[in-house]
Amino acid sequence: MSKVAVVYWSGTGNTEACAQAVAAGAEAAGASVDLCSVDSFDAAKTADYDGVALGCPAMGDEELEDSEFQPVYEEMKAALVGKKVGLFGSYGWGSGDWMDSWKADAEGAGISLAHDPVIVNEAPDDDAEAALKELGAALV
Repeated sequence: MSKVAVVYWSGTGNTEACAQAVAAGAEAAGASVDLCSVDSFDAAKTADYDGVALGCPAMGDEELEDSEFQPVYEEMKAALVGKKVGLFGSYGWGSGDWMDSWKADAEGAGISLAHDPVIVNEAPDDDAEAALKELGAALV
């Protein structure tokens, strides 16, 4: 059985709702899933998983949250190479530039994404939830 970690940071609860949908998609596809807030996850745990979904909302000038999420992501990068990886997050303003930058950073580090990143404006609606579940299934 495939084991998937869904690791996220959420300020308003929107990215947490996204994480729950990703986890549901991976479970429906047959994976064992651990849903983890980034403050309870560290890079060493990455080795325990076949797939990892990372979720972070747009912050500041369309960037990753830099005090909790970014440091863990930076530590995880090398361990994510060769694994099935997915990126997701929510935003309330802007156009999604933070996700484009994040995707480029991940690919530049040698990380192959199993699915196109999923961005959600505010809380996930039915269409966003379906896309998030598809991302979760792609990690299995």
